[in-house]
Amino acid sequence: MAWLAAPCTLAQNPLPPSPPPPPGAGVAQTSQGHAIQSTVDLVVLHATVTNERGEFVPGLTGQNFRVFEDKVEQKISVFTRDDIPVTMGLVIDNSGSMREKRAQVNAAALTFVETSNPQDEAFVVNFNDEYYLDTNEDFTSDRQELNDALSRIDARGSTALYDAIIGSLDHLKKGHKDKRVLLVITDGDDDASRSSFAETVKEAEQSNAAIYAIGVFSDDDRKNNKRMVRRSKKDLTTLAEATGGVAYFPDTLDQVQPVCVQVARDIRNQYTIGYYPTNTAKDGTFRTVKVELIPPRGLGKLTVRTRSGYYARKASQAQ
Repeated sequence: MAWLAAPCTLAQNPLPPSPPPPPGAGVAQTSQGHAIQSTVDLVVLHATVTNERGEFVPGLTGQNFRVFEDKVEQKISVFTRDDIPVTMGLVIDNSGSMREKRAQVNAAALTFVETSNPQDEAFVVNFNDEYYLDTNEDFTSDRQELNDALSRIDARGSTALYDAIIGSLDHLKKGHKDKRVLLVITDGDDDASRSSFAETVKEAEQSNAAIYAIGVFSDDDRKNNKRMVRRSKKDLTTLAEATGGVAYFPDTLDQVQPVCVQVARDIRNQYTIGYYPTNTAKDGTFRTVKVELIPPRGLGKLTVRTRSGYYARKASQAQ
């Protein structure tokens, strides 16, 4: 068990620079297994499209999407629907109230790993008052090592959720995959972090990582701690929606495992959209992003989900 170092300030778009596409270049369609050539100027969105039954909708093309930044339509330069390997962190609540829940939560988290792309790299952070990196290496694809890390249960203390998320987002930057994900499982409201919720949301928006959250509240919590449950649900939902993820609140622990399977499938069935923003100012401001669908006939009502925006690079980061 290693203490996960306190996070430093996140660097925006740490990828190496590359020339923009030539004027008039069309939408690039990448084939299965080919990675997108990311650049510091390219904004990359991972979008999930579902139908009215919540099922993933395959077969769409770049012509079915429109992208807006601060309400200004952008030209899509890159489009793909590859199963892209990800760098992912499993951030698991290890506070005292989780003691009786951890066995089922661990089994569900391992199911999530086993359902994910075999080329993914992952780490485990257990947290209570502090947060700890519990994999021997920074990242691993070894299922047994991940299982061992999840099994290091010392459920005690309070819940420093925000600190654990910020530290894990910072650790994601060390990963080798362009696509990054956090799966957060908790049963309580933050009561021990040094960081605020607003700071956590900003770090999440800067990280370009999708956060999926699972709130595992007991019947006693729902009955006697309604305010805590309501606040926690609101915070987890805000974090997830801001980053293009989803927050789930299963009624029972038995439902956590199928939720984890659903999250893994969601991550593996996404459209990746890239564009070069028309606003080239290096001012560090937050840019809102909206993706709209032009659905083919006969598919009914479709829903698209992606992150709500990103922070532009500052001039000092342009070099």
